Amino acid sequence: MVREDRPGDKRLAAYLVAADGARIDTEAVRREIAGTLPEYMVPSAFVVLDEIPLTVNGKVDRRALPAPQFSNETTGRAPRGPGEEVLCGLFAEVLGLPSVTIDDHFFHLGGHSLLATRLISRIRQTFGAQITVRDLFQGPTVASLAEFVEAGVEAGGDAVQRPALREAVRPERVPLSSAQQRLWFLHHLEGPSATYNIPLALRLTGALDPQALQLALTDLVVRHESLRTLFGMADDAAYQWQLPAAEVRVELPVLAATEATLEAELGAYAARSFDLEAELPVHATLFALGDQEHILLVVMHHIASDGWSTTPLLRDLTAAYTARTEGTAPAWEPLPVQYADYTLWQQELLAVDGERQAEFWRHTLDGLPDEATLPADRPRPAVATYRGSTHSVHVPAELHDALTRLARETGSTMFMVAQAAVATALSRSGAGDDIPIGAPIAGRSEQSLDDLVGFFVNTLVLRTDLTGDPSFRDLLSRVREADLAAWAHQDLPFDRLVETLNPERSTARHPLFQVVLTLQEALTPTLELPGITAESGFTTLEISKFDLTFSFHEHRTAEGRPGGLDIRVEYATDLYDAGTVEAVADRLVRLLGDAAAHPEIPVGELEFIGPDERRQLLEGWNGAVTGSWGAGLAELFAAQAARTPDAIALVDGDREVTYAELDADTNRLAHHLVGLGVRPESVVAVLMERSSDLLTGLLAVVKAGGVYAPLNTADPDTRLLHILTETAASVLLTDRALADHPIVARTAAETVVLDGTADFSHLPATPPAPGAHPDQWLYVMFTSGSTGVPKGVAVTHRNVADLAAQTMYANGSHTRVLFHSPHTFDASTHEIWVPWLNGGAVVVAPPGYLDPGTLGGLLTERAISSLWLTAGLFRVMAEEVPEAFAGVREVWAG
Repeated sequence: MVREDRPGDKRLAAYLVAADGARIDTEAVRREIAGTLPEYMVPSAFVVLDEIPLTVNGKVDRRALPAPQFSNETTGRAPRGPGEEVLCGLFAEVLGLPSVTIDDHFFHLGGHSLLATRLISRIRQTFGAQITVRDLFQGPTVASLAEFVEAGVEAGGDAVQRPALREAVRPERVPLSSAQQRLWFLHHLEGPSATYNIPLALRLTGALDPQALQLALTDLVVRHESLRTLFGMADDAAYQWQLPAAEVRVELPVLAATEATLEAELGAYAARSFDLEAELPVHATLFALGDQEHILLVVMHHIASDGWSTTPLLRDLTAAYTARTEGTAPAWEPLPVQYADYTLWQQELLAVDGERQAEFWRHTLDGLPDEATLPADRPRPAVATYRGSTHSVHVPAELHDALTRLARETGSTMFMVAQAAVATALSRSGAGDDIPIGAPIAGRSEQSLDDLVGFFVNTLVLRTDLTGDPSFRDLLSRVREADLAAWAHQDLPFDRLVETLNPERSTARHPLFQVVLTLQEALTPTLELPGITAESGFTTLEISKFDLTFSFHEHRTAEGRPGGLDIRVEYATDLYDAGTVEAVADRLVRLLGDAAAHPEIPVGELEFIGPDERRQLLEGWNGAVTGSWGAGLAELFAAQAARTPDAIALVDGDREVTYAELDADTNRLAHHLVGLGVRPESVVAVLMERSSDLLTGLLAVVKAGGVYAPLNTADPDTRLLHILTETAASVLLTDRALADHPIVARTAAETVVLDGTADFSHLPATPPAPGAHPDQWLYVMFTSGSTGVPKGVAVTHRNVADLAAQTMYANGSHTRVLFHSPHTFDASTHEIWVPWLNGGAVVVAPPGYLDPGTLGGLLTERAISSLWLTAGLFRVMAEEVPEAFAGVREVWAG
């Protein structure tokens, strides 16, 4: 089972009972288990008992199990000199073991990031060596770390010497720490609010003594100066001062409550703001649910505390309450330093090492994007409101175990795995391939800060590089190198970093990063009061300081194995809908699963969206996959005419043409074109104004088996002649308005001047040629070309037939489609063929330029149901004539 006999320090212990007449060799048991189980599942201690204590219900009485004497019990080498001997002692002290050899692996013995920071702090104090947590990752045994320590000592004057943290002589006005200055500035900029409140609720079951609890809270505030600190301004500078211990009295109002009203009351009291200049930065309220049931709510302002302060706070409150119930004051050892000492020490440290660390960050964060976050559901407000909500998902134990193994295999940590996954999820969602993530760290780099309540937490900007679509394993390597370098430069406060980099400031978003990541054990510290069963929890505030905060909470089984992850996503409701965040959280879990199973494949190929989302993307929003009709457009139009002969196919002014009439008219004109020599894939140039004659001519060319090549009347003659030559057009279609155009006289093509179809009434109304193959060219349009020379782009019958066959056009919105685009622009393909192949009508706009007002009038007068507009024209019309869209069902813009 997992024991935590020292707060925050968990160890796996095994309890054994020998069979009758047998003797247990714990070393043999250890070897047997080590040969079967992964290394991290091997207990650190084996305790032999006569019997396992049981409760009255026959279950294991965990509280009655004796605390083991943890030991690594290895056969590693003894220290080879004074330096290694001292290091072995420091390892054992931090790990809570009686002894350590020079070959014992720090992390295999249960070391973790917080213990690593403590160890490095002790080594710095003892040796004066400037080593980092990165060095411990690279040399996790005494034998290997000793080389780093020796190198750090030999660097001597070349290395930055950190000042000692000790009780300091205080000036008349003690300045604020860098972190406090930032919160003080925000407090005045935004006004008092609950944004930076830290609420902690504790359910206390049993015979509680409220008076003793009030005295204990007062003892707690007296012990930790940060909790009796007030703030002020003088000479344009902020300062802090501590209320004298004799004047401290913490009020503890007792309020009656019920289970039905409790949550609302906790939320209301947790959201009360602080007057930092006039009152203590801590509030306490006791809610009485009955004689034996109470809820203690303690709310601290972040300027006086942080998440890591919870453990020493509850430990000291336990000691104080226990003493007060016995009628005495708590007899605890005085704290080595107070928060004001830390503030003065931080100034010393930054004076000697601030610029070196700042230079690292200048280089590391050079070119950082201003914003890299999940694309929002709505525009970002000019001023963030910090309104938020949360959503949680669970990662099962099997996946948690696989991710833990992946972290061990890659020499990384679970946090690094989480960072790589979150960065990948953001990148896959459209945030780019350069993802900065904010990561809070304890900031307690000195041993004397371990037991102190205060605001020490700092935030690092961890930059994740996803360029080149690396494998997840390679991405972990990148993350590991970047994070270790960042942690080695963690003393520069975040607000100083912002001043150094001077990014563009905005009240709308957080500077340098908009997404935060945390990882912690799921265990919640609590009180251990005499005669009281305590259960703690953190009251949720509907607040989000950032766009997104991903909090990973690790669970462990009784045997110490990975027991699953809870991922809590806090999000800004200014930006995101609940459904968006729920979908992202589900995708993140899916991505983690595929990354654990296939770490070698590129992150861009990891499973991300689910089957339902894939179906929605491919079919729900874009229509179901449709097969080709397998016929040319002449056949398809004829089939539509046969199905709906009396439906209107063409509208030009007051003239309406049915499908049957248009089919017959275009067949006759097609016979005429065949008589002029048009054959399959012969090119027919079309130089005409927008009109019903233009549409009749295009359809006739198709029925003749030809390929139409639209000509733009606004183009220079030289360009038009080049197109005629390039296509070897054998026929030129034009109208009376353009019959005298210069190129008509200069082309060798046979010219047909269209003015209705009466001249062809003597020709057959039947199709003139067999149907075209679907892959035959339908038309060729010419672009300007990258060199300025017109470049033709050919489109086949199948291309257009597949476009018109998409199910999104079968929704009844394309019954009357406006034809107003130039026939030399590919948007005309949509305007002509989508309605014709789906039984709709093409409504022809008048020739020439159409201003927004005229176009808006057409939409109303002609009862247009669908149209295509450029994005710019759509915006102008929406601003100037929005009423024109009242009857329109769909607008396609681009």
